[in-house]
Amino acid sequence: PAHLSTMAKKQKLFSALLSFILHGTRPPISSRVTATAMTESSPHPSSLHHLGRSSHPPMAEKIAAGRTLVLDVDAALLLPSSSSLFPYFMLVALEAGGYLRGLVLLLLYPIILSMGRASDVAVRVMAMVAFCGLRASRFRAGRAVLPKWFMEDVAAEGFEAMRMSNATGGRRVCVTRWLPRVMVEGLLRDYLGAEAVVGKEMKVLWGFYTGLMEEEDEVVLEEEKKIMAEGDDALGFCGSLEFLLHPLSRSCKDIYLATRDDRATWQALPRSKYPKAVVFHDGRLAFRPTAGSTLAMFMWLPFGVALASARLTVALTVPYRYSTPILAATGMSWRLKAGERPPLQTAGVERGCRRGQLFVCNHRTLLDPVYVSVALDRPVRAVSYSLSRLSELISPIGRTVRLTRDRDADGRAMGRLLESGDLVVVCPEGTTCREPYLLRFSPLFAELSDDVVPVGVAVETAMFYPTTAGGLKCLDPFFYMVNPRMCYTVQFLERVRTAVVREGKVPSADMANLVQKKIGDALGYSCTMLTRKDKYLMLAGNDGVVRKVDGKCSSAPAGRTDK
Repeated sequence: PAHLSTMAKKQKLFSALLSFILHGTRPPISSRVTATAMTESSPHPSSLHHLGRSSHPPMAEKIAAGRTLVLDVDAALLLPSSSSLFPYFMLVALEAGGYLRGLVLLLLYPIILSMGRASDVAVRVMAMVAFCGLRASRFRAGRAVLPKWFMEDVAAEGFEAMRMSNATGGRRVCVTRWLPRVMVEGLLRDYLGAEAVVGKEMKVLWGFYTGLMEEEDEVVLEEEKKIMAEGDDALGFCGSLEFLLHPLSRSCKDIYLATRDDRATWQALPRSKYPKAVVFHDGRLAFRPTAGSTLAMFMWLPFGVALASARLTVALTVPYRYSTPILAATGMSWRLKAGERPPLQTAGVERGCRRGQLFVCNHRTLLDPVYVSVALDRPVRAVSYSLSRLSELISPIGRTVRLTRDRDADGRAMGRLLESGDLVVVCPEGTTCREPYLLRFSPLFAELSDDVVPVGVAVETAMFYPTTAGGLKCLDPFFYMVNPRMCYTVQFLERVRTAVVREGKVPSADMANLVQKKIGDALGYSCTMLTRKDKYLMLAGNDGVVRKVDGKCSSAPAGRTDK
């Protein structure tokens, strides 16, 4: 029809003009971006289709053929609301570089805004500030921090295209035109299953990022060769005409374009449809660092530090029954779900006459035993593995019992505490988990007592996460108390009889799974078989085992609790 021919001419003219502005030259004829078949001089002409129009072949039919899918990450995978790249670079600046670097990036935001938030110059400025001087070998934010935030911006429509391509055996090649490849590769490979990621590289000099971005021509040529070897039958899916200027678009026989109106109706991918659950992620920020929210954080920090000092003073000097309302007035609250405390088998006056009670809880932060003690209104003994000296010094429940990860030695240590009549709190997950999941429970606790009391704990924070895998753990209490508001929830469950394990009637692993399920059901969390080692291999690049150095905080320790 005439209107299609007119539209094709406009698109071709726009593409040529855009190429002239960006590169100073006309696009080569081989770019093949017309809406209709080109002349016979082009041996493999491509066709540009508008997504969703019935007059063109449906994209699903093309994907069903098992062809290579070349996906435009910036405009066809991520939601239009993610067009502002500032929060992603701010995450890199704060989590990988520090708060001073983040402040510099924030101060430059008005200039970045005047350049155009997604313009090439603005992206290069943000990349320079966020990356310059970072050690390349230690950069893990692309795998440990950013995927959580990117997954919240993945469009269900873009993900569906990748899912269909995977189901039919096609290769998925993801092209990012704006963001550096090191920022998005963790999401695309680890969570969405992309076989190849093409994007700009951050230049490295003497092992450090220079902050300069450069084109990765070798990767592009390699992917072009693979596509040609497969029959030059690739399928492109994009959300912007700018994608048509990318070299890989020339390898696509068909290209589907989602218009601005199409993308305006796209929805975020529901968590239930994630191809891989986001169980582990690192970083301190518990909010998306837009320019406004980041400014609010920096304005809050001076007040937060003073408030954290006051909160700590009250927690260490005032009895629980009086400190609770005082701290709640400052935004630091807790609640006992169902409002019941379990009957204790021993009291202080009976110490030494009866065995103590073992409380088994999931692990959210290092303050879990503190809030169990507050909820019981009794002192408890916490067992831990890699608690820093500073955290132990400011603990309101006194010294903790350090474990060694030697099963027999740790079992004897906890057994002695129970024999002396102590209330013992253990977190058999072995490390903290932020998301609504429970890691695998170590079965050692089931062999120590005739019964245990499962305890479900949950924590809500407004600004900072009080846990880290790759940072300084000695700062965990500080980051918790500097939050404007936070709330701990403690829930005591029905006592579970574990004597059958000591009698040899039930395996300890089965009992551990039973207790894990009870806590998971009470909290609404999913149970997993993931472990501390899985977490630290992903987030910190080590197995989570501490190399102890007296008097110093380890930067990559393991979980803090029982084996």
